[in-house]
Amino acid sequence: MKWEKIITTEKEYDMALARLSKIFEADPDSPEGMEAELLVTLIDKYEKENFPISLPDPILAIQETMERKGLKDKDLIPAIGSKTTVSLVLNKKRAMTIEMVRNLSSLLNLPVEVLIQPYELDGKKEKVSL
Repeated sequence: MKWEKIITTEKEYDMALARLSKIFEADPDSPEGMEAELLVTLIDKYEKENFPISLPDPILAIQETMERKGLKDKDLIPAIGSKTTVSLVLNKKRAMTIEMVRNLSSLLNLPVEVLIQPYELDGKKEKVSL
């Protein structure tokens, strides 16, 4: 089947995946290679629209990154401020500011999109402080 339209149904999605698996290794300059590139784009669009992946809680993302990198709370002081402020932010008692988000993104190599997600702050949804 030659693809001439976007994928709109699960049946078309399954067919596109099956076709892609057959032509995935094709030479990129061949007709099959170009079809594979088109299918990847169409499949990606369908998956983003139908199987969205939500971003993680920003504080959990920070804590997991700290654990993975072997960092302690004190290592966030340059990005957040005082030891007390670090504790308040990590315990969801204080919302992050835009400056904190920028600094944490740089320090921890976390996408800003993750850090600006609303999260529970003392039991209510909060956004980054402007």
